[in-house]
Amino acid sequence: MTEGTFDAYLYQVIENKQKFISQIMTSKSPARSVEDIDEVALSYAEIKALATGNPHIKEKMDLDIQVSKLQLLKQSFLSQKYEMEDKATKYFPQKIKQKELDITAYEADIQLVGEHTPPDRETFPPMRIGETVYYGKKEAGVALVEACKAMKSPDGVLLGDYRGLRMELSYNSFAKEFVVTLKGTGIYHVPLGTDIYGNIMRIDNEIDKIPDKLERCREKLETLKGQLETAKAEAEKEFPKEKELSEKVARLGELNALLDMDKKDQVLFDENVPDAAEEMPEKETGGWKR
Repeated sequence: MTEGTFDAYLYQVIENKQKFISQIMTSKSPARSVEDIDEVALSYAEIKALATGNPHIKEKMDLDIQVSKLQLLKQSFLSQKYEMEDKATKYFPQKIKQKELDITAYEADIQLVGEHTPPDRETFPPMRIGETVYYGKKEAGVALVEACKAMKSPDGVLLGDYRGLRMELSYNSFAKEFVVTLKGTGIYHVPLGTDIYGNIMRIDNEIDKIPDKLERCREKLETLKGQLETAKAEAEKEFPKEKELSEKVARLGELNALLDMDKKDQVLFDENVPDAAEEMPEKETGGWKR
């Protein structure tokens, strides 16, 4: 690159092009859009400044790069700021509300199950399937398998109730398995197998997991509340380099004016030159007349 020429400016244009290309190829840039810069061209004033070694042109080139970087940083900052505002006003409040509803459902189901479960866990809680109540685990398991065999449609049907929760039976065509859906205030799904005792154990295990789900839900609720406060704080922040950006943009404007880069060529018309649209002399027989 030859010193004292506009080679440096041309390499700056190539650098800017590569930045935009990288945004498309890597998707790592915070910019939301990419603009074509092929229209960027040197004015005669710029060429003169470069050829004569004007120090202002180097300052302008440096400022162009710095302003571009600061604008990208601001764009990234604003993108994150708007994201935090959206999360603070919509996402986190909705998630918190849903978790609170889940907690209420788990608490209600725990109480309901407790009221319909014998204190002695060795005693099998009665299970109603259809119109029949079964007091033995084996009989209930056999009836459950028979209910699966009797199904003629994959759609859910009312099966009965167990430990205070209603049971619905359906067939999952994708997984190719029968599923018991336990319904209290909340909903719990239990895939079934062919073992008569194993199916009862699966249902009991799912019911016994409700207290653990309640505890995890409470922990998640506290986490969401903390994230909400963080999002609110982030949404209120201002771009930390706004003053620096404003100063550099202002200085860049001064340099553009100094180097006469913003001046557009103007065509001045001499008022004394006749307009082409004026009436031309008319020729008449024997001479000319105005």
